[in-house]
Amino acid sequence: MTQGTSGRIVNYRLGTKTRKSKECIIQFAYVKSVSEVARLIGRKVVWPNQKSKAVGKIVALHGKKGLVRARFRKGVPGQALSSLVDLTG
Repeated sequence: MTQGTSGRIVNYRLGTKTRKSKECIIQFAYVKSVSEVARLIGRKVVWPNQKSKAVGKIVALHGKKGLVRARFRKGVPGQALSSLVDLTG
C-alpha cells in the first residue's frame, strides 16, 4: 500500500456506559495535524475481512492529534481493533 491509503482502527467510540460498535476511531500514520485530517472528512474507508467488507465513512475529527471518527454501515467486530483500513473515494 502506498502512503496515505491506509489507517489503523484505534478503538470504538466510547461513552460513559456504552460502546458504539458502528463508530470507530481511526489513526492515519501520515496525518499529524487537524488541518491535514480535515481534508479526509466525507471519504470512505473499507475494513477488508476474509468473508466480507465493512464500509464506513469518515464523519468527524476526534481530538487535536490527527484522529478521525468513522461510522460504519454495520458494526465492526472486536477483531477489527488495531487492524488496517483502506481509504477510498
